[in-house]
Amino acid sequence: MNVDDFRRIALSLDGAEESSHMGQPDFRVGGRIFATLASAAQGYGNLKLTPEQQAAFVEELPEVFIPVAGGWGRMGATHIRLAAASEDVLAGALRTAWKLRMDKNAKSGSKSRSKSRTKKRSPDSRSGLPGRRK
Repeated sequence: MNVDDFRRIALSLDGAEESSHMGQPDFRVGGRIFATLASAAQGYGNLKLTPEQQAAFVEELPEVFIPVAGGWGRMGATHIRLAAASEDVLAGALRTAWKLRMDKNAKSGSKSRSKSRTKKRSPDSRSGLPGRRK
């Protein structure tokens, strides 16, 4: 698998959209990130999983899944070695991250993070119209 496969599969998930975070491609559902290509130059895709999901993936396929270093990794951020992953494995991992994000979105009752951020803007950054940015 490669970056193009990661993108194709991520965008095939219901409601998924590509955006960017800090200049790197990411994949969101309901405005919230479930996967990124921030480590594509190293041959990795990144998944937002729970620590338990991460442990299961790493235990099952340690040659494919690696925890991200540091605190993000301890919270479930996981690299997937694209060249070592089959299409079924990549699709299953992306679907797991997507479903986790969908479940969290449903629990929070929020469809989009950007809507809640608009409400928190300081008065001098508002355009004068609700929900509209400069």
